[in-house]
Amino acid sequence: MSATPTSFEADRPGPGAPGAGPRGALTRLYRRDLVGYPPTARRIGCLAIVVLTTIVLYYMLYVQYAVATSIITHFGMTYRYFVWVSVIGNAVGAFASLLAGLADRWGRANMVVYGLLVASGLVFFGLPHAGGKATYLVLFALVSFVEGIVLVATPALIRDFSPQLGRATAMGYWTMGPVIGSLVVTMVTSHTLDSASWQDELRYSAIAGFAVFVVALVALRELAPAVRDQIMVSLRDRALVEARAKGIEPAVSRRGEWRGMLRLDVAGSALAIALFLLLYYAAVGNFVVYFATTFGYSEQRANALANWYWAANAIALVAVGLLSDRLKVRKPFMVVGAVGSIAVTAVFASRATHQSTGYYTFAWLFIGIGVFSGIAYGPWMAGFTETVEKRNPAATATGLAVWGWTVRIVVAVSAAFIPVLVTSVTPLVDHGTQVTAASQAAGPALAIVKQHPQLFAELGKYPPGKAPAALTAQAVQQVGPDGLAVVAKAQPQLAVLDSYGAKVQKASADGPGQWRDWWWICVGGQVLFVPFVFVMAGRWSPKRAREDAEAHERAVERELASLSAERE
Repeated sequence: MSATPTSFEADRPGPGAPGAGPRGALTRLYRRDLVGYPPTARRIGCLAIVVLTTIVLYYMLYVQYAVATSIITHFGMTYRYFVWVSVIGNAVGAFASLLAGLADRWGRANMVVYGLLVASGLVFFGLPHAGGKATYLVLFALVSFVEGIVLVATPALIRDFSPQLGRATAMGYWTMGPVIGSLVVTMVTSHTLDSASWQDELRYSAIAGFAVFVVALVALRELAPAVRDQIMVSLRDRALVEARAKGIEPAVSRRGEWRGMLRLDVAGSALAIALFLLLYYAAVGNFVVYFATTFGYSEQRANALANWYWAANAIALVAVGLLSDRLKVRKPFMVVGAVGSIAVTAVFASRATHQSTGYYTFAWLFIGIGVFSGIAYGPWMAGFTETVEKRNPAATATGLAVWGWTVRIVVAVSAAFIPVLVTSVTPLVDHGTQVTAASQAAGPALAIVKQHPQLFAELGKYPPGKAPAALTAQAVQQVGPDGLAVVAKAQPQLAVLDSYGAKVQKASADGPGQWRDWWWICVGGQVLFVPFVFVMAGRWSPKRAREDAEAHERAVERELASLSAERE
């Protein structure tokens, strides 16, 4: 007998499905389970929707960093306040990721579909119309809450619809979500910021979110628990997985799932990849600020430079996924990618103090970092889900929740720590533009003051027009009425320079070295990643991995034959 369901059967809930019974048009919008493994075209369609959802969600999340200086100016934020918007957002997202661990019992697809709708609404209607910086912080925290849920639900869906022997390719496409999201941000802003406001940039991202929501609402489905809770090595396992599912009843108790995931191979690996991605987090949140304050780049120029990083990373993720699946190994790619990324990031860190470093030097460095980090990260995602499956295939979302929580906590801590280490960035962002404008406007007055420092120091002790007659006469004699008029007219600019000039000047001198220290910390995070590769599931040798796959195929054939004999 054939264990392959008809197309009608594949749309009905089966054992372990969230709901059963006939479905109307509206019912299908929330009962999304498939009792059988879908045909290739439909499976790839679901995978594509998940990837598109991830891209557009990260586009909405990251666009604020591309227009950070505009948002700071609009709301009168300090740089430190803007950092805490990110810190609180990531902390909220971390605990939302834990909540999303319940997707193993509630389902994944509805979380993705309706989470995307909520996020799009917040970004289109909420953030651009925030009445103040506190309101903006709360709204961004809500967007981050949705992101934390989808961060877990989307890779869980990718895992469900991709057998292990195609997992690296599928995860390569998924990991393109944040990367392509970042690339879309920099591409759109670098081409539209000269004619669009920061509010417009947020709305553009939300419009994309609404469009993908409509597609996901109609077409996104997920596997019933009885099917998805099994390990599927290759598409040849389909008949066996579906045959087993017919005899699997819904689980009554799922106790112990979290404890099973808090092991070195799962939780330790999650922490390792979070540390490996420290540079990526800094690229998303601080590249614009770094290049603006250290090298004088505009928002557009800094975003255009980041395009090289994101594009190289996206291409590498897909290419290495295909190669990893072909060779059936993950670990060698993780190590090669990590070592290469360490080397290129070290060169980048060494250039942080050199004002002579050109735009295209940075571009080539970003290409190298993007390629090597993609070589490491795509196979890692595949290897991580396989490590979780080895522990408990029915707790995939729980394992991914541990990963999502860890990543967001590390992002929050690193975002909070940067202003502590890179103390120069706060005065430069808060007052750098103001001091530069004051210096240019007050240039002639500054020249006069520098010629008579003691005289103007004495005049500064008195309010305008209240200086003693003898001091005023001395000033007229030494500087002349026209010179005094020039200085008097520039008093507002001179006051700015007096209040902030020394701080900004010191920050400009200290900034490159402080950023260099942070980039070296990022190198250290990549180094710490390497030992955890050895505790993950999977082979090092392509030959041994191929032998495992062949042995698995023989085992599947034996079990199918046994099931067939029992039913005859």
